[in-house]
Amino acid sequence: MSDSNTTDFTNPSTFILLGIPGLEAAHVWISIPFCTMYIIAILGNFTILFIVKMEPSLHGPMYYFLCMLAISDLVLSTSILPKTLSIFWFNSREINFSACLTQMYFLHCFSTMASGILVAMAFDRYVAICDPLRYSTILTNPLVAKIGLAVVLRGSILVLPTPFLARRWTYCRTNIIPHAYCEHMAVVKLACTDIHISSYYGLSVVFFVTGLDVFFITASYIQILRAIFSLPTKDTQLKSLGTCSSHLCAILAFYIPALFSFLTQRFGHNMALHFHVLMANVSFLVPPMLNPIIYGVRTRQIRDRLFRFFSHKGT
Repeated sequence: MSDSNTTDFTNPSTFILLGIPGLEAAHVWISIPFCTMYIIAILGNFTILFIVKMEPSLHGPMYYFLCMLAISDLVLSTSILPKTLSIFWFNSREINFSACLTQMYFLHCFSTMASGILVAMAFDRYVAICDPLRYSTILTNPLVAKIGLAVVLRGSILVLPTPFLARRWTYCRTNIIPHAYCEHMAVVKLACTDIHISSYYGLSVVFFVTGLDVFFITASYIQILRAIFSLPTKDTQLKSLGTCSSHLCAILAFYIPALFSFLTQRFGHNMALHFHVLMANVSFLVPPMLNPIIYGVRTRQIRDRLFRFFSHKGT
């Protein structure tokens, strides 16, 4: 292992993940909230998928998009947590080079997809509130399928160059990654060649995806709020606003941790490394955990179906 840390090598056979540098002694304690969040994410998102599948009244565009979000959340959390917990519990720090690049791809690919799904859900709410009479004729099943396919293709294609560029570099500094997972810049910074292409491409994808998606979501909600506040009574305004509350909470749960993590990594140079790593992990773990809770609590149809299911099991 010591040779691999000092000798030039291209495509190293393994990398070493440190977990959360500086907090190694607390890894077991940190694993408790991480494991709890993962269990909630797995159970919650599978419950959403189960309820939508079993309840015919939920077979509509809004719930199809919610199922897409649940699947992306399951992949995101499963891409990062099992390996992270193995580091915390068993000190299993080694990760194969190809597995590292695969993890990198899945993390960024499915986070891009999740952002796209939130845009699709904003479009769903826009049609439902601004043009309710044509909702069923506009958001047909074929259109929902095409939107889903577009979201998948966008995420897959935009992120695809990232691992291929990382594979091209020559790594000669070390194979130790000061992170709990194969974060893109943490990996490519180990290269001993010019990595500006990787850095600029990663930044451009982040700004393009996030900027475009936030723009479309904001534009949708400007129109939605205009339509809501033009309604004649306060009761109808509150009822219409209530149909958007789950989606608004999901948007905040997704973008706020991600934005905070991005800003601390780019500009928080005086912050401790373990804080950066913790924030990066939280930005991937919080949305998959919160989304099923948000939609389970805020969406009456899902809440009622879940209550009926447990009532039936009880009797």
